[in-house]
Amino acid sequence: MRVSICLCVLITWFPVHGQRQLSTKSKKATELYYQADNYRVRGQYRMALDLLKQAIQKDKNFHEAHFRIAVIQKAKGELDEAEASFQKVIQLNDGNNAPSYFELSELYLQKNAYGKALEYADKFLLSGSRNSRRVEEAEQFRRNAQFGLENADFASQYNPRPLSDTVNAFPMQYFPILTVDQKSLIFTRRLGTTTQYDEDLVISTKLPNGQWGLPETISENINSEFNEGTCTISGDGRTLIFTSCYGRKGYGSCDLYISTKTGEDWSYPVNLGPNVNTSAWESQPSLSSDGRTLYFISNRQDGVGKRDIWVSEISDDNVWQKPRNLGRTINTVNDEVSPFIHPNNRVLYFASNGLTGFGGFDIYFSDLNGESWEEPKNLGFPINTGEDQVSLFISSDGNKGYYSHEDNKDVGRKGRLYEFDVPESAKIKYRSGYVYGVVTDAKTQLPVKAKIELFDLKEDKKVGIVQSDSINGKYLMVLTEGSEYALYINKVGYLFSSLSFDYTRDNPEPIEKDITLNPIELGASTILNNIFFDTDSYDLRPQSKTELYKVIRFLNGNPLVRIEISGHTDNIGSADYNLRLSKDRAKSVFNYLIDSGIPSDRLKFEGYGSKRPIDDNSRPEGRQNNRRIEFQIL
Repeated sequence: MRVSICLCVLITWFPVHGQRQLSTKSKKATELYYQADNYRVRGQYRMALDLLKQAIQKDKNFHEAHFRIAVIQKAKGELDEAEASFQKVIQLNDGNNAPSYFELSELYLQKNAYGKALEYADKFLLSGSRNSRRVEEAEQFRRNAQFGLENADFASQYNPRPLSDTVNAFPMQYFPILTVDQKSLIFTRRLGTTTQYDEDLVISTKLPNGQWGLPETISENINSEFNEGTCTISGDGRTLIFTSCYGRKGYGSCDLYISTKTGEDWSYPVNLGPNVNTSAWESQPSLSSDGRTLYFISNRQDGVGKRDIWVSEISDDNVWQKPRNLGRTINTVNDEVSPFIHPNNRVLYFASNGLTGFGGFDIYFSDLNGESWEEPKNLGFPINTGEDQVSLFISSDGNKGYYSHEDNKDVGRKGRLYEFDVPESAKIKYRSGYVYGVVTDAKTQLPVKAKIELFDLKEDKKVGIVQSDSINGKYLMVLTEGSEYALYINKVGYLFSSLSFDYTRDNPEPIEKDITLNPIELGASTILNNIFFDTDSYDLRPQSKTELYKVIRFLNGNPLVRIEISGHTDNIGSADYNLRLSKDRAKSVFNYLIDSGIPSDRLKFEGYGSKRPIDDNSRPEGRQNNRRIEFQIL
């Protein structure tokens, strides 16, 4: 699988205007050879090849010209032709063939011929080359070849397939990203196959029949006569960060810009500022699902290698902070590119040519363990091969992957988007679902812009913050397998609302949940959905602590408010037992709040047993809803 928009550099072994004695005696062949170099160094391969072939017509044994042809063929991805040309060089040249050995070792890695790659790496290393840089690279080729021999499984399949021509409608399309709900595909498109053509961001929406619709410009506010390149989008689809490399006012050669969506409209892009952007190169952004953590690539100073992965967080007052380097666990002395933080925020994918792999750039992943990233692991064959893999997107449920494939042989259309089924061996450990809906005022039914916080109840830790849309009230929050969550919807002047989600089970399905917020007034009430007791017990479970802190914060922020804490049960068991249990549970909450510093004259508790059901007791789900703690404004 090749997913790169070419990052390669054409290797030059001989000087352009060489002082070196060439093997040919023909002055015309020599002249043509140097003329070809003037085109080759500018990437004008067709002219260079034509001149080199003319040189060989003058002297068929001119092995330096054969070598130049081979190098160009290799750069163009014509590996079979390049292999034959390099072997021809070795046949013609009875002198130092170290350059051909080096090139063939890398070429055989690209062809997944790991045994031959190892053979030619060893030949080069035994040649006595004094080029320390090439020796270091050849040693890496050797490690990669050995890794390939031990790990390549040519029977593996991942069923890659190009997306429809409706999507692949342009000469080039690359760096695809998918919204968490998998309903929108966003990517960069170019109207020609060279960098002189403009890049824009387009979006394709999934139709009711499951097919992708015709790509459209993401927004006239975003796309411009300037350059709009690689992008990322938050889980709720309302924060977009993209790369622009010329035209806009910026700090360096490429900068990152941000646009936010309100209702159906995107804002005009704004530079992320000098904390993130520098005079260096910043590109290839990837946002966490809540849009508050940004991973990106930069070649700024004080990094570990050439291009490194950096990370920045946004503060509570919406300022992006000075980024930090992810360090030597992730970054190497070479290049790391195309970071992708999965919506679960626990797995970071990236490409590197500085780690041992199958050759060139491979995709690696690292799991977050507490606050630290673990040692990267190669994603494995056949996703990684000897060709460059530099861009990968995995869907929130972990089932599908997306990438761009560059085909130099496809005349007029170089880059296509592909989809594949993620092999079992490469599937993520924690899949992600999401909860979504609309936040409204309980009295007016109008949309409310509210702050929505997600807490991991096991760790009593905030793991996400989003806001509902001020125009339509829509929200979306990603939920990941492996924990219990509390979701809080907050707005000044309203009672907070809470939701509870148990994702310790295998259940990452989307949940639609509309929220109504009650204004703070006499008689207003809210259910505390994250107060937990064991069966037939009134002892508070540890997971209740997050919600109790929320109540304390609410009361401290509204010092004139008095509340009644009420306990309720289902109708299973005797009325007297239920009444006593509900009162004891309400009292446990009452005592916790007093012990936390809330004056007792602001609190009251009561138990109502099964007298005030809010759902049908004939259903298990209804009985669960009836077992609850509420508080009401007095």
